[in-house]
Amino acid sequence: MSIDKDLLAILCCPETKQPVSLADPVLVNKINEAVSRGKLQNKGKKSVAEPLDGGLVRADQKILYPIRENIPVMLIDEGIPLEQVN
Repeated sequence: MSIDKDLLAILCCPETKQPVSLADPVLVNKINEAVSRGKLQNKGKKSVAEPLDGGLVRADQKILYPIRENIPVMLIDEGIPLEQVN
């Protein structure tokens, strides 16, 4: 998974305005394993039902914003608290 460097440079967390970076594939795999077990919720308290193609991690490493079909989903309620997978 890759994102244009110019796009990545302007993206930030919509909640805290912290910068984001591309998630490590190992983390994305852990998240997708949790999705397949039905054990993952987003900040909107909804179950995450679809596997991710990738993700953008907030600088404090607490939230991941999903990437689906090469499009970052930068909505607060779609953010995935990473405490669920660590």
